[in-house]
Formats: sequence, structure tokens, C-alpha cells
Amino acid sequence: MHQDLAQQYERYRRLISRERLPAALVDLDAVDHNIATLLADVRRHGKTLRLASKSIRCPWLLKYITEKGQGAIRGILSYSVTEAAFLAELGFTDILVAYPTVQPTDCQLLAQLNSQNCRVAIVVDSEAHLRALRGTPERPIPVVIEIDLSYRPLGGRVHLGARRSPLRTPEAVLELAHKIAQRPDLKFLGLMGYEAQIAGVGESNPFSPLLNPARKLIKKLSRPSVARMRQRVLELLRREGFSVEVFNGGGTGSVAFASAEPSLTEVTAGSGFLCSHLFDYYAHLKLRPAIFFALQIVRISDPGFATCHGGGYIASGQAGTDRLPVPYLPPGLKLTAFEGAGEVQTPLRVPKHITLRPGDPVFFRHAKAGELAEHFNEYLIVRGEKIEARAPTYRGMGKCFL
Repeated sequence: MHQDLAQQYERYRRLISRERLPAALVDLDAVDHNIATLLADVRRHGKTLRLASKSIRCPWLLKYITEKGQGAIRGILSYSVTEAAFLAELGFTDILVAYPTVQPTDCQLLAQLNSQNCRVAIVVDSEAHLRALRGTPERPIPVVIEIDLSYRPLGGRVHLGARRSPLRTPEAVLELAHKIAQRPDLKFLGLMGYEAQIAGVGESNPFSPLLNPARKLIKKLSRPSVARMRQRVLELLRREGFSVEVFNGGGTGSVAFASAEPSLTEVTAGSGFLCSHLFDYYAHLKLRPAIFFALQIVRISDPGFATCHGGGYIASGQAGTDRLPVPYLPPGLKLTAFEGAGEVQTPLRVPKHITLRPGDPVFFRHAKAGELAEHFNEYLIVRGEKIEARAPTYRGMGKCFL
């Protein structure tokens, strides 16, 4: 394994030998493997996959992954209305904005985006969201109701999962659906149910191994209730005469489980195509690292240490060591406990069998794939011994959708 990684290091080193560091690169051979892996269950169960744009943030890659999916990847899961408008300008025609908004400028823009050639829907979970939306009878805004699928044992006194929707019963979902049906300027499109405590939690996390048994247990206990709730909501809405065109669920960490669920029409994934390091910690996923950033060594302070310039690309979420980037190539390097990954320098512990000198590159993996794009204007798209493209990120195109 170390021999394979050593060869990979030399190949990447040759590829970026004339590039200014820091640089970010995406390996298309690994992306292709991840596409095939993630789509295997999707295709087997007759579903489609909606691509989560926040985990990519690079139009070139969004188009590449969609085209490689050959029909199994259909639509974009966007994270803001302004991002959806940008993607619509680039030719994406089926977009679901995954997070509600009540900002007037967002709602006005959303009303303008829907046309015969483009559908931009938005997730809602309350009357406040509906009141903010203003479509027209000729161009109604498609809306998707989000269900809370967190695991809430002990009568709801414990909440395990993302704090998203307040809708926790089929009846509550039905009530909101009726309110949508009363509005000629809105169109009920379907449902979303994201099981964050399953899809977003790796059960083999090396940074907090003592918690792994609890993670496995929560995922095991939660799965039946998630599937049951989605089925109950679907049955009630159909019984009341609602057509559910879209029922979205899942994430990279639960594609296999969600794809097999009869109630869902589609699943979502994004990070898995690039496989940032948090997705190494799922027992059932066999993905390949596909996205990296390279820093130059600038100092050798002591034997067994080397210091890189920059590198403080810390992932969002609950603060912890698993949010830090991981030195990947050459293999065996480790962050130091005292400094971690710093904005201006990142010291590394270097094994005795590795020699690094000033100017040598070190390749790191970010914890979250999409967030790396906020630090780089372009990705070097590589395959084999060649840089095939220089793909601008949102940042490189002057866009920021936070």
C-alpha cells in the first residue's frame, strides 16, 4: 500500500512541478471509480441521483459527473437561490434549493427562475416559508416539504440528527401540503426526508474511536424508523389525493440504504464523488480519494519535522480533530498536536524513511470536499500523467453563495 502511495506521490509531484503552490487537483480516474460505486445501488433499484452542488462548487465537475452518470444522475440539489440562478444560467434545468429562505430578494428571484425550460423548486417546512413565496398562477413556484427524520428516543427528549424541519408527523406534513394546494401561485412537487444521523455519520472514525460503537448503534436503531416515517407520509398524502412527483432522501453515507427504499424517487450525493477524508470512515463505502491540495515545504526546523506554507483549511461542523485536513502524500506524515493546520504554516512530523526538502510538495485531503473550493480559484483536473483541464471553482468565477 505504501508503495502504491509513494508512486502516486511521484506522479502528482511530476504533474504539478511547474505549478504555483498552493494548488488543488482532482483525479478523474478516482472520480470515475466513485461515480460507478455510488450509482451501482441507484441503478439497481431504479432510482435517480440528485447531485449536491455544495459538495462540488465547480461547474466543470458538476457537468462531468452528470454526463458520466448517463441518465442516472438527474438534477441538482442547490444550497441557495442565488446559486440556483447561477446554475440555471449555465444550463442546469432541474434544481431543488435544499434550504428555505424568506428573504424578499431570494423569493423574487425564485419566482423569475421558473419557466418552460427550467424548474427551480425550494424546500419548505412552515407557513412562514409559504408566506414569503410569491409566484403566479401561470408560473407557480414548485415547493418540496421537508420531514424531520432525526432519531428522537425517550419521547423526544433526546434529539440525534440535524435540526432541520419541525414536521415530525404525517399529519403535520399533510396540513402544510393542504396550505400549498390552496395557493394557485405555488405547486406541491413532493417531499424531502434527510436522515443526517445515518448519512452524515461515519461509524469508523479514527479521531474519536470510543464513540464508534454508539454511532453504529444509533444508525442501526434509526434506520427502521426513518423508512417507516417516509412510507407513512407518502401513503397519507397519496390517500388524500396528492401526487408526489419527487421524494428525495439519503446522502453519500446512506446511498445504498436509501436507494433500496420503495418510497423514495431519488437519492442525493455529492461529497462521495470526490471523497474528502470524512468519507473514509464509513464501513460500507469503498470510495477513492479524488481531491487534494498541495503545499510547499518551506522549513526544516528539526530532524523529523518539516513545515509547509499555509494549509489552515478547516472544515465546518462541530469542532474537532476530524475537521482538520489530513496529510496524505507522501504517506506517513502527521500534523503536530500543538499547531495543527495553520493559516500561514503547517508543521508536520516526518517518518525517518521519508526525506523532504524545501520546495517539495505535500498533498493533503480536506475533511469536506466542497469547502475546499472556497480557498482555490481553480482545480487542476488530472488523469494519468496529464493535466486535462483547469476548472474554475465558484470562487474563481467570482461567485460566493454563502
